Amino acid sequence: MDLFEYQRQKNMKKESPLASRIRPKVLEQFVGQEHIVGKDTLLYRAIKADKLTSIIFYGPPGTGKTTLAKIIANSTKSEFVQLNATTAGIKDIKETVENAKNIFGMSGKKSILFIDEIHRFNKSQQDALLPHVEDGTLTFIGATTENPYFEVNKALLSRSVIFELKHLTFYNIKTIIKNCIEDKENGFGALKVSMTEEASDFIADMANGDARTALNAVELAVLTTERNDDGVLFIDISTAQQCIQKRTLNYEKNGDNHYDTISAFIKSMRGSDPDAAIYYLAKMLYAGEDIKFIARRIVICASEDVGNADPRALQVAVSAFEAVNMIGMPESRIILAQAAAYVATAPKSNSAIIAIDKAMNDVKNIQTSGIPNHLKDAHYKGAAKLGHGAGYKYAHDYENHYVKQQYLPDEVADKKYYVLSDNGYERKIKQWINFIKL
Repeated sequence: MDLFEYQRQKNMKKESPLASRIRPKVLEQFVGQEHIVGKDTLLYRAIKADKLTSIIFYGPPGTGKTTLAKIIANSTKSEFVQLNATTAGIKDIKETVENAKNIFGMSGKKSILFIDEIHRFNKSQQDALLPHVEDGTLTFIGATTENPYFEVNKALLSRSVIFELKHLTFYNIKTIIKNCIEDKENGFGALKVSMTEEASDFIADMANGDARTALNAVELAVLTTERNDDGVLFIDISTAQQCIQKRTLNYEKNGDNHYDTISAFIKSMRGSDPDAAIYYLAKMLYAGEDIKFIARRIVICASEDVGNADPRALQVAVSAFEAVNMIGMPESRIILAQAAAYVATAPKSNSAIIAIDKAMNDVKNIQTSGIPNHLKDAHYKGAAKLGHGAGYKYAHDYENHYVKQQYLPDEVADKKYYVLSDNGYERKIKQWINFIKL
């Protein structure tokens, strides 16, 4: 490296974002994720012993995935190569593989390939990587914010150990903020920065477990604050509030958290917890989720999980769907909240979905001789000659408008698909059915 290149890299480091500069170099400096990198955990021992197998780091943004990869880069004796899936392609993989083979041939040194945002690699790109991971040419480290079980090839998954990172805690973020203010080499320790506890608490809370968001807010606060008469960059709650005005949410409309949140929303309504249902509704609305998507899920839940235990639930849900189409936000939040609360507090029955699924399974797997003749259409010339409609009993001619006769095909005549529960209105339906069939 010549003097010019050295100075260029030095300047780049100086001008790089705080979140990049302050990144820990060794495990001892890493904050949080004790469940995977705490002392004597599998990953901790593997990094310390430089005995890594292929691994995938999966978790929300700003929780330390790339940082752990960088720590491995600093700790290992292997050649460490980094690619970003947003810009790299099969050509880059092939070049990396060739270099790895050459390095191993000349020095016996193995290579580790770190691919950030591995979920952005398509199937063919992941397939191109697989044989070289399999034969040991490369040790693979992937990082992704998306569920790898959905986004990574099964073959690559089976050869990797998955470590799930969680949102950092409030106190983890507080520690990171404190470290960056005190760090004289890479942080703001040389600038005489003073941050009130209230300001630090606010940033840590609003960052919502994302260290990068917190560090960006701290950096913005420092860069936009003038020194006071004592030469101190004083950051109070007012400054902090200007630097991070909205709580960070890990929520992408086509991402893993989207599906987890809607799943929690539905399960909360099904589980008769209106508070949880309203909370997850609020989270989706805050993140800008499509209100029609939310309304559709309420409609489905009203039928699947409430059913005839309260037939009005479906009416409320459908009305809510129609209303949000007409009204839009922000007023639709009220309509959706009303519908979600109604469905959540309604008596529950899944009799309808069980019935239709059982019937569809029998339609698929049981061959029948067809519809009984007495139920077939008799409103055309020649039907009588075929025996269609013969012997049919018109229910309204009998007491209680009911008469016993066979409606199902012979092969499934004894099947029971719709089994009523004892919840809500279904109890009354059940009582009526039992009464007329006595």
